[in-house]
Amino acid sequence: MRSLAATRRLVSLQRRDFSNNFRIVEVGARDGLQNEKNFVPTETKLELINRLAESGLKTIEVTSFVAPKWVPQMADHKEIVKKIRRLDGVSYPVLVPNLKGLESAIATGKVDEIALFVAASDAFNKKNINCTTDESVQRAAEVAKAALKEGIRVRGYISTVIGCPYQGDTDPREVLKLSEQLLQMGCYEISLGDTIGVGTPGSVAKLLDALKGGVPFEKLAVHFHDTFGQALANTVVSIEKGIRVADSSIAGLGGCPYAKGATGNLATEDLAYMLNGMGLNTGVDLGKLVETGQWICEKMGRQNSSRAASAILNKQAKQKC
Repeated sequence: MRSLAATRRLVSLQRRDFSNNFRIVEVGARDGLQNEKNFVPTETKLELINRLAESGLKTIEVTSFVAPKWVPQMADHKEIVKKIRRLDGVSYPVLVPNLKGLESAIATGKVDEIALFVAASDAFNKKNINCTTDESVQRAAEVAKAALKEGIRVRGYISTVIGCPYQGDTDPREVLKLSEQLLQMGCYEISLGDTIGVGTPGSVAKLLDALKGGVPFEKLAVHFHDTFGQALANTVVSIEKGIRVADSSIAGLGGCPYAKGATGNLATEDLAYMLNGMGLNTGVDLGKLVETGQWICEKMGRQNSSRAASAILNKQAKQKC
């Protein structure tokens, strides 16, 4: 029979192992590409998704079922979800803005997880989806109900959790209210989005402290844009507060079409490098991430925004000389 002390040590180890596991939600194929002016070929998108899965990422948001009129880059959403080379243990969620988008996603027969979104700002909701925050919550509830009825998992996004480009600072109490509403709808997880990247460790800590006790932190993720270079620092604060899931985009791709001036997401390579240094387990092969990030940047003819990737690639180049 195991002694009481041994049992306590085992429980302690199990807890430590759990707290040391960190999940990266890769959003490069959707959030990273949606604002690109030049259409990225479908075959390139598919290869990007497949490469990301092969790097060890377990959640890869692949596209958005939004009207092509509003986001032309996502016009090939049906083809994307039908042609992905799906790996066991990997989830391939899609973003859906409304019931029509959900119906299109369901019709493919390939979608088993969706993400829906609301903003903690009336002004942003009106600019983004032409309705108030309360109306957006009602729409989201309808989408969640219909998705869950079909056995589809639902993840929720809250945009502008720190600040809004039209309305200024966001009241943390509004984020708490929306978080509770999304959980009541049946969302298994809520991603807190600093859409315009104005957050700092101080404002992020203030937000998370306001949510503590009202929302289970094991159901929260963070989504930081790096407009002011604060994304990694904000992630560290979130980790210290108990968060163990973060969204990021390969090579730092991204930006928001409804938030002028917002730069890309936190680069997945930078996040993975930092997490490795903190002793957190991601299951991700950093080398493959760096290769994938450089590959997609070359395909798109753009600069790689990942500092870690640039440093690793420079070091490799010097070693070859």
